[in-house]
Amino acid sequence: MRVSVIGGSSVTDEEYATAERLGAELAERGHEIVCGGLGGVMEAVCAGAQRADGHTIGIVPGKNRTAANDYVDTAIATGINDARNAVIAMNGDGVVAVDGGPGTLSEIGHALTFGRPVAGLDTHRVDGVYGIEHVDSPAEAVTHLESEVDGA
Repeated sequence: MRVSVIGGSSVTDEEYATAERLGAELAERGHEIVCGGLGGVMEAVCAGAQRADGHTIGIVPGKNRTAANDYVDTAIATGINDARNAVIAMNGDGVVAVDGGPGTLSEIGHALTFGRPVAGLDTHRVDGVYGIEHVDSPAEAVTHLESEVDGA
């Protein structure tokens, strides 16, 4: 399964550690990661995945693939800035949101519009918006997506 991981570009040490554990968990279970390719949650999830021999794809906002963090295996330059949020959400079979600000919220919205299951780790809770399974750990997030995605 390919999982889009979304979240803040500025994170606390605890949020970084959570995203890093998520990357390792995904890789250990044989899943590929798609993210925005920059810092914060994106860097942490890629670092965790690489340490567990996983594969990471970073969809970067600008025209230069080398802007991706050092843990991205495959960088894709878009030149479309924040419009890439829809591309990130579309390219995962499921989505995990870790923390995040307005960009993460837009990616959650795109994921739900595209019918992707979403697991949330300390992320947005929006009254009247359904479809986000709030979980307490990276392992629970991955298990939720595996149960929701056919062929995972």
